Amino acid sequence: MLSCRRTLLSQVIKKKRQAKTKTRRKKTLPSKTAAISKQQEVEIQDEEGEEGFNLKVSAPSHAHGVQPLGNLYLNPGSVNSRNTGLGNLQILSDELVLDILGLLGPSQLGFLAAASKSLYIFANHEPLWRNLVLEELQGGFLFNGSWKSTYIAARYSSLSTYPDGAKMRVRDFYSDYLFQSWLCANLEMKPEWLQRDNIVRKKGISVEEFVLSFEEPNKPVLLEGCIDNWSALKKWDRDYLIKECGDMRFSVGPVKMKLEEYFKYSDQVKEERPLYLFDPKFAEKVPVLASDYEVPAYFQEDLFSVLGNERPDYRWVIMGPAGSGSSFHIDPNSTSAWNAVIKGSKKWILFPPDVVPPGVHPSPDGAEVACPVSIIEWFMNFYGATKKWQKRPVECICRAGEVIFVPNGWWHLVINLEESIAITQNFVSRRNLLNVLDFLKRPNASELVSGTKDRVNLHDKLKNAIEANFPGTIDDLVEKAEEKKAQLKKVSFWDSVSDAQVGAFKFNF
Repeated sequence: MLSCRRTLLSQVIKKKRQAKTKTRRKKTLPSKTAAISKQQEVEIQDEEGEEGFNLKVSAPSHAHGVQPLGNLYLNPGSVNSRNTGLGNLQILSDELVLDILGLLGPSQLGFLAAASKSLYIFANHEPLWRNLVLEELQGGFLFNGSWKSTYIAARYSSLSTYPDGAKMRVRDFYSDYLFQSWLCANLEMKPEWLQRDNIVRKKGISVEEFVLSFEEPNKPVLLEGCIDNWSALKKWDRDYLIKECGDMRFSVGPVKMKLEEYFKYSDQVKEERPLYLFDPKFAEKVPVLASDYEVPAYFQEDLFSVLGNERPDYRWVIMGPAGSGSSFHIDPNSTSAWNAVIKGSKKWILFPPDVVPPGVHPSPDGAEVACPVSIIEWFMNFYGATKKWQKRPVECICRAGEVIFVPNGWWHLVINLEESIAITQNFVSRRNLLNVLDFLKRPNASELVSGTKDRVNLHDKLKNAIEANFPGTIDDLVEKAEEKKAQLKKVSFWDSVSDAQVGAFKFNF
């Protein structure tokens, strides 16, 4: 979570001191304005004094005039209307207040909004109304500029012309928590977040080279030119997809939406965590889409296919606006994956299995992962720390026509830099089969396994099917794995003749 008290207060004070000798920097936060305006630059310097953040050109000011808490300390005469409007509830954190309001329905939120200016702001917090829309309306809605106006238009047809712009601005309301959501939704990606590109790129390599250099050692690689024959690269624009998909609904977060509805949403949305279209059944729903692409040669072997219709979900079509994406995670069931960008571009950050990304806290059994609310929040607060790490992440921007190989067990984060469309598939080859089988037989497999209804028996089903279709394969792989372990443990000649304590040679007769 953004620590505005450090970044927005202490750094502003630092700037005021520096301004005595350097006048070229802009003032970070205005002393008597409701919020940072559309034209202003948010200059939040980190401890190394790097360039600040910039707002998107189209970014509006905060709808209700919420300011970061640091501004309050720059205005000694101001009183935080947040506290006066909450009364005895002011001792609660903003997060706890919103958790309580999240238990209420739309009518109760409407009544509370009329009680005080402070409660007006809390009761109009967009994520509250987003949850109401997604929980109550499912996919039956058309986005109408904001989640509150979307709910009202869907539930009360007589108010379908509810003016989304009619929002009251409150003076002297200071809250880091509420301001952060707006800030993360309206920040541009800093150039330094996009500069590092240290992934290995290959074009035209053989399958054998891919296996030996990347799949067996479990290393990521970006492959160029391997999907040039996909008709999807030329055909998959909005008009084509809407025409072919018609009224078919696709998985978008917890709901299902038509593509036309989703595109209307993505064109208007300005929020911290945009909804992401991520559908595992797109090929079954619209078979023509499956015919517009084919699995690249490097990933043809997929042993999960022996399960037929009982295999876990393995392929997805992915669509989303700029700023949408996936926060840090490891791909399901210990599989490897490939991700091909058809339209747009994506920023990738990957950490090897033995390195947990900063700000990410997996539970001991791996069943749950705690991480920042949004991807931008992670970049703001944790990306800079990776510069000093000995094991730095692998990074790249994957553009249309390129494919990234994500090895099993690697943590990865992905954010769309523009509206993007991609295909991704998870697979199991001989190089990874033993890892998958070990994963599926863990004591808590019923909690870890995903993409299938039968989580408990998946290990036995896969093992039996492999032995039936490829007799001896598992035994051969186990034997090779044991030989490899033995080689790693084998003492070399120099170790056998060297005395580690004195650093000299010794001879054994």
